[in-house]
Amino acid sequence: MERLTGLDAGFLYMETPTLHMHTLKIAVIDPAGVPGGYRFDLVKEVLGSRLHHLPPFRRRIVEVPFGLHHPVWIEDPDFDLDYHVRRVAVPAPGGPREFGELISDIASHQLDRRRPLWELWVVEGLEHGHIGMVAKIHHAAADGVAAAAMLADVLGVGAEQPPEADAAWRPDPVPSDWELFLGAVRSLAVAIGHLPVLLWRTFGGLFRVVQRRRSGEVTPPPPFSAPAVSFNRALTPHRQFVFSSLSLEDVKDVKNALDATVNDVVLALCAGALRRYLQDRDELPARPLMAGVPVSVGEMGSRSSGNRVSNLFTSVPTNVADPVERVRTVHEMMKGAKEVHNALGAEMLADWTELTPPRPFAAFMRFYSRRQLANRHRPPINMVISNVPGPKAPLEVAGARLVSIYSMGPILEGIGLNITVWSYCDALNFGIVSCSEFVPDLWRLTDHLQDALEELKKAVAG
Repeated sequence: MERLTGLDAGFLYMETPTLHMHTLKIAVIDPAGVPGGYRFDLVKEVLGSRLHHLPPFRRRIVEVPFGLHHPVWIEDPDFDLDYHVRRVAVPAPGGPREFGELISDIASHQLDRRRPLWELWVVEGLEHGHIGMVAKIHHAAADGVAAAAMLADVLGVGAEQPPEADAAWRPDPVPSDWELFLGAVRSLAVAIGHLPVLLWRTFGGLFRVVQRRRSGEVTPPPPFSAPAVSFNRALTPHRQFVFSSLSLEDVKDVKNALDATVNDVVLALCAGALRRYLQDRDELPARPLMAGVPVSVGEMGSRSSGNRVSNLFTSVPTNVADPVERVRTVHEMMKGAKEVHNALGAEMLADWTELTPPRPFAAFMRFYSRRQLANRHRPPINMVISNVPGPKAPLEVAGARLVSIYSMGPILEGIGLNITVWSYCDALNFGIVSCSEFVPDLWRLTDHLQDALEELKKAVAG
């Protein structure tokens, strides 16, 4: 039995019928090299043999009586692999559009909290004889870095494997209400005992941020100062997911030429694509948009599950016409955003969430969502843009080659666009999600990403 951290539990409390807090990891696999050929049962056999490396896949939530404190994880005594692994086919010709429509439908439904918080959809009928794997995992169970580590474990690469003696796992007995109550009281007492130190650190961090803003250095605008666009509204349950790949080598050439980082170029590409997209819709604001950028505070390759993530906030220069100037603007803004983030402290959010009261927070989120209050004020930010370094070498499982991998992150009330980028070998794979009612032509944004990269390559070459 293990208690959820406040940050992990917060993803449960935030969830409403329209705000879904699961993520998707989408893999496209070429089964041509599988001995004896592909068969659906082989997927379950391989996954079942790797479950000892995947704690989030075995554990389910148990709520604490009266919502006194955060829930706990237990090894599910009723675990049923057949429930979690689903089989589905896409209509011909099985191209990106057909695959995207299926992924969108999978993303539009919540996970059952009475079971471990994941599903794996095995998608047949893709073009070129490929097989799709759509893993739906609740954000309470894993962030992007943890998901990347789990992917490496499933594919048999990455961190050194534990001894075979650790391969077996045993279900836990469901704890009694009394055990849960006493454990919650003890955990709360520890968290409250840390409150004076947390208050001192918080005031110190806020003082440093105010000082920095007064210094006149480049600093991102504060939350709730961004202009609202069409995807900054109260959410609906319906998701639309689209995806595209860009050359990582081309992006590295641009970043080297401009003395920037890959992440700077990714943000500038998003800015360029969104600029064209919003111009097409006659809603490009005069001021830049604003994004939340998740940053890991854990170690790459860590085998720990859960979330070790914080967020920094930066401008996205959709108001800048010149592509090179967009990269330079992003570079300066990100430097300022990192300094503000470090001044506050990377662990500040996680520490405060340990004191989050479960029932009041969840009730507030349901009220906020049901009343569509996000439509009545400016968005805190416009979107989330996440960039996760993925595997650098080709991967395979049971003889099947991993062709590509994409990720979908959650969208939030008033923040109805998420762009998540995973690198794999020589590709940058973009996964983009919004509500289908907000942006029915979301595929056009993937075209604009390609255009933005070509524009940057020509500008650098010239």
